[in-house]
Amino acid sequence: MAADFKYIIVGRGMMGAAAARHLAKQTDGVAVIGPNEPEDRKNHTGVFASHYDEGRITRTIDQDADWARLANRSIARYAEIEQESGIQFYSETGCLLVGPKRGGSNPFVADVVDASQQLQARIDVLDGGGLKAKFPYFAFDQASEGVYEPRNAGHISPRRLVKAQSLLAEKAGATVIKDIVKSIRDEDGLVVVTTVEGKTYRAEKVLSAAGGFSITQNLLAEPVEMKVRGRTVVYFEISQEDAQTYAGMPSVITEDANPVDSIYLLPPIRYPDGKLYIKIGGDPDDFELDSDEALRAWFRTDGRPHVREHLTRIIRKLIPDLTPLSISTASCVTSYSRSTYPMIAYTSSPRIAVMTGCAGTSAKSSDEIGRLGAELLLEGRIKDQGYKTDFAAYFRD
Repeated sequence: MAADFKYIIVGRGMMGAAAARHLAKQTDGVAVIGPNEPEDRKNHTGVFASHYDEGRITRTIDQDADWARLANRSIARYAEIEQESGIQFYSETGCLLVGPKRGGSNPFVADVVDASQQLQARIDVLDGGGLKAKFPYFAFDQASEGVYEPRNAGHISPRRLVKAQSLLAEKAGATVIKDIVKSIRDEDGLVVVTTVEGKTYRAEKVLSAAGGFSITQNLLAEPVEMKVRGRTVVYFEISQEDAQTYAGMPSVITEDANPVDSIYLLPPIRYPDGKLYIKIGGDPDDFELDSDEALRAWFRTDGRPHVREHLTRIIRKLIPDLTPLSISTASCVTSYSRSTYPMIAYTSSPRIAVMTGCAGTSAKSSDEIGRLGAELLLEGRIKDQGYKTDFAAYFRD
């Protein structure tokens, strides 16, 4: 039987949509399959995605050279994607990384400074007094030191980024199929993709980019080996007047002397409900999810109450004058491979590949990760482009 498409991308999230765009720019016969965002999250019975949000931190600096390269190459293409799609998703508010000052046992700040020098990134290094002077609304410990990256850093809207990537993929000729895939199998020299609506599509090659749902039973003949963890984020609604007070607030990542108090924070962002929220995340413990059913149930919740209490305590200390109009929470997931790098590789079949396990830090890097996935399908391998990791995939026995 003939193939319906040359290439199918399973998953229409940040990485899948990016892969579809890069593929469609280079070849015809591309399809990407994935559902729209559910309107009623609490009663939705299908799959979910963590890009149903308006804020993810973006920055060029990373202590790991491969993660830094993934981020830098993606950020360099933001303007192109925005211009070609007409969808604005990037806000260059800067990013501030704060930890115990150098000279002690914690190497965080020293590592960030070293990484920025290797990347030739423009930074300002601020001591406790400098942090207070530049960002008076924050109350960092006086023994802290911060690295501020004012350019090529800030935050993106993952929801709008996916919209932009999907639009450009369609413009380039890709077929967007709004359905949920339940199985991917190699049969008689083609890959057969079956959906929950009972549709069957055949392709020469398939790239599974299903995020945390990559662990779904029977999705692949060889299930991926991956840790999926439930995460809770907290939103603090602020008034328009308070937003003026926090004008110029950067995205923030902290490394606390007590590791469980390390957090990330996004500045005031307007959400689809028209309200402004400061978002904070950083679970003090891990919450493992080991099945498709557990993932779906988790996404229908508002997260864990004790994480809300934990993060509320931290933000009240970090921004003492914060007077939120409301406090709310949401659930999302992060996925981790054995290598701690994304898995972008073939299964035992030369026609089925996976792209997942992005460690909860890859929204900013999603365009480059998607490009590598597209290259894997087109070339049969990822060419040597300066990465030390091989993006190997791991599978359960």
